[in-house]
Amino acid sequence: MNANAAIHPTAIIDPKARLDDGVSVGPFTVIGADVEIGAGTSIGSHCSILGPTRIGRDNVIHAHASLGGQPQDKKHKGEPTRLVIGDRNTIFEFTTFSRGTVDGGGVTTVGNDNWVMAYVHVAHDVVIGNHCIFANNATLAGHVVVEDWAILGGFAGIHQFCRIGAHAFVGMGSLVNADVAPFVIVADKYAVPRGINAEGLKRRGFDAERIAAIKRAYRAVFMSGAPLAEAKQQLAEAATSSEDVARMLAFIESSERGLLR
Repeated sequence: MNANAAIHPTAIIDPKARLDDGVSVGPFTVIGADVEIGAGTSIGSHCSILGPTRIGRDNVIHAHASLGGQPQDKKHKGEPTRLVIGDRNTIFEFTTFSRGTVDGGGVTTVGNDNWVMAYVHVAHDVVIGNHCIFANNATLAGHVVVEDWAILGGFAGIHQFCRIGAHAFVGMGSLVNADVAPFVIVADKYAVPRGINAEGLKRRGFDAERIAAIKRAYRAVFMSGAPLAEAKQQLAEAATSSEDVARMLAFIESSERGLLR
């Protein structure tokens, strides 16, 4: 443990944990063996961080978060799997992040600059990109992939093995059981496409031309009534002049669970 780490006297830190400069740990928090925490990370009171877990720099982890716990998978037999969290994430109260499983590659991964609100659950083998927002009680089942800048509304539920594309928006309380294409808004109890996330794209600097190309791609796939193969052909033609459309097409073509359409 680094001598410059600020540890409350009631915290319990395993001697085999490694805390870098400027790490602070609040009252009654427990940090287990084989946990590494990067410089400047702040950990609130009553947290549980078990290993093997790696947490990067300048994260803010609020009270009662439980990170690196055993995966909730009956096939898991105690193998040494991992949780890896990047830099500058904000993780609020009562969140739960599980380690990976051998069948899922052995690691649950969270990128950088994510905003994770209270009671969010990140299950085993989930892969989260950067700049994502998860509202209260959003739940990600095992093996889910969430790409950069995606937003999940409160109480949204994502079925195992689903993917949420970059810049997508999942509405409050929606249940997702197939892949959500990049840039698309899905909503309702059983999620269905409702347009593109135009407001979010504007906030991130997408100009009118880029957004118009994404809207045309959306109409081809989700509104035209054309078979998916025909819609993909339209996207392939548009992709020659739009990297965003090319990204949507690549996502659709790589979908294994099926596209939410």
